[in-house]
Amino acid sequence: MRTSRWAAGALAATLVAASMSGCSGKGPYHSRRANPEADVGTAAADVATVSPLPGTSDASPQTQISFLGRRGMRVGDVRVVGSSSGAHTGLLRAYSTGTGASFLPDRPFLAGERVSVTARVGGGAPTRPAATTFTVARPVALSDAEFPHEAGDPQAVQRYATAPGLTPTTVTVVTAARPGATPGDFFLAPYQGEGTPGPMIVEQTGALVWFQPLPPGLEAANFGVQRYRGRPALVWWQGRILEAGFGQGEDVIYDSSYRRLASVRAGNGYAADLHEIRLTAQGTAWIDAFSPVEEDLGAVGGASSAIVTDSVVQEVDIPTGLVMWEWHALGHLPLQESQAELARHGYPWDYAHVNSIDPGRSGDVLLSARSMWAIYDVDIHSGGVRWRLGGKNSTFKLPPGTEFYWQHDARFQPGGAISLFDNGSEPPKEKQSRGLLLRLAPGSRTVSLAGQFANPARTLLAASQGSMTRLADENWLLGYGRLPDFTEFDRSGRVLFDAALGRNVQDFSVDLSQWTGHPRTRPSVLARASGTRRVVTVSWNGATDVARWRLLAGSSPTRLAAVASAPRAGFETSITARTPGSYVAVQALDRSGAIIGASAVVHR
Repeated sequence: MRTSRWAAGALAATLVAASMSGCSGKGPYHSRRANPEADVGTAAADVATVSPLPGTSDASPQTQISFLGRRGMRVGDVRVVGSSSGAHTGLLRAYSTGTGASFLPDRPFLAGERVSVTARVGGGAPTRPAATTFTVARPVALSDAEFPHEAGDPQAVQRYATAPGLTPTTVTVVTAARPGATPGDFFLAPYQGEGTPGPMIVEQTGALVWFQPLPPGLEAANFGVQRYRGRPALVWWQGRILEAGFGQGEDVIYDSSYRRLASVRAGNGYAADLHEIRLTAQGTAWIDAFSPVEEDLGAVGGASSAIVTDSVVQEVDIPTGLVMWEWHALGHLPLQESQAELARHGYPWDYAHVNSIDPGRSGDVLLSARSMWAIYDVDIHSGGVRWRLGGKNSTFKLPPGTEFYWQHDARFQPGGAISLFDNGSEPPKEKQSRGLLLRLAPGSRTVSLAGQFANPARTLLAASQGSMTRLADENWLLGYGRLPDFTEFDRSGRVLFDAALGRNVQDFSVDLSQWTGHPRTRPSVLARASGTRRVVTVSWNGATDVARWRLLAGSSPTRLAAVASAPRAGFETSITARTPGSYVAVQALDRSGAIIGASAVVHR
């Protein structure tokens, strides 16, 4: 939406005013039609959530001021004053969801200053006041060095004659899919070891379906199927993974033809981290970012001027790129709750390390803080903690067998349960990484073990990363992150499928879903003579509906006839036949025999 800059009379130095019926003072909001599905993570009906949230101690100097509420909420009479920088004018831009707006200051705030914000919000008369106060961070520039590359097995790389540019890691099936295994394809984002990093889809046989190699220096994470604009879409993070322990990049959304639909970037001067990308039905995305800042650690025995890596959570409006909500661990999670040792020699202290985000349906969001061995249910309006699970100050008593350490991927589940991937390391606190399903009883503040999932055939202790995904029929899929393994279990813990990537290959998380891909490229074909016959090899990166390949041949490009066919045999299929000429092409057929694609004509 186009917005304008304005001020009001003698208050021009201190006031940016907006009409309560619109965001520019010149007319109503021009927001897109609201999605009829329920809001996820928005504030209570007549209350505006203003972020940076009160108590935030390290807001970005480039921060916008976000006003989030119900649909139809209007924002006006915005006053923004820094204790050192003074009054700020700027633009007020509406969210595409119609649930509020962001104030974009004309100039940055100053490091260390305290900022006060007031406004009036509402959907009509009377209006309500909205306010926040926060402190601006003292950002610290870290080395952009990446993790050293870990060599793997040079033989554990896929190679294809028809697609020489595709060289991902291999997928070795250890336990083939058993009865009861969930149908679908696996969605992986391998990096490290041997093979090119990038998002990859494979069948349950291990055969490649689709791979997109990333340029040198980029890696992918969190690859899977989500819904965007009401349709299935491929979503993943891509960027650089720094040795400091976080990523700097962006999240991308692709359609079923493997075309980019949108990019999701962190706002307020941050870069999107690799740990979370979660789309909502309203066209927003939950993402995270890491922010190295200067902090006084005297309260925990550290230096008065130390470097701390803060965890930042944002809900971003995808069409506009505006930040709708922002939460910082600093100012909301006490330093004393960290289980991580204080960093030495100038290395940043990653005291919280939030690594998963799951918005609830009662104005809350579930956050996993790896360095605290704890899961936090955070109130969206205040930013405060409703309850803690695990860690030093758990709200719930955890009986033996339910404790967890260095965990990932905490999610709400039906019936008051929480699922998570319990790394148990590092340093090691357990002998085996496992998936945990914990049932919470808020009344008695107790926890019971509803399920646990560990591979009985192999000892797998993942030092980092990892995922636990609920599948159909209450099956569970575990990805072991730092280790190249992934396993499907039934509800009783029996292994239904087990596989591994190449040695030393890492994959932050694993997803499984049924997927239909329709690439706009042509099938790739390669032909060679073999005596009186020709061997024609064909592949089509990302095509999921190919059942058979039909070989055409002739004496000229315009005089081709069918001479042979063969069922699809994995990513690449070879057909050997006598041909009436030296020109060949291949057609892709679906299960009904219809032509769904054709290669270019090649001469051999």
